[in-house]
Amino acid sequence: MTSEKISLYQLAHARTGDKGNRSNISLIAYRTEDFAVLLREVTEQKVKEHFKFRNPSAVRRYVLPNLMALNFVIDDVLDGGVNLSLNLDSHGKCLSYWLLAMEINAFRT
Repeated sequence: MTSEKISLYQLAHARTGDKGNRSNISLIAYRTEDFAVLLREVTEQKVKEHFKFRNPSAVRRYVLPNLMALNFVIDDVLDGGVNLSLNLDSHGKCLSYWLLAMEINAFRT
């Protein structure tokens, strides 16, 4: 078995929303066999580390197996929220694209 680093966008797509100072990002596997890789590699701690430049206070992961998806709720990551922040680029889709750029280990046999 070999391991290689790949970006999440190679295995999944994302949907996002925000409310106040909280971002909600769903990561959806393209293929059933890739969902196990997402479960193993995309943890709350790894997502929090990936977003550390935004100083999230908490990251919660919800597993949605019937959709082959993980939903991440990331608190205090939006500079106070869309209405309070002058930094509009850090909201919505931009954060889902940032998550999709995260590199993970993909084990191949």
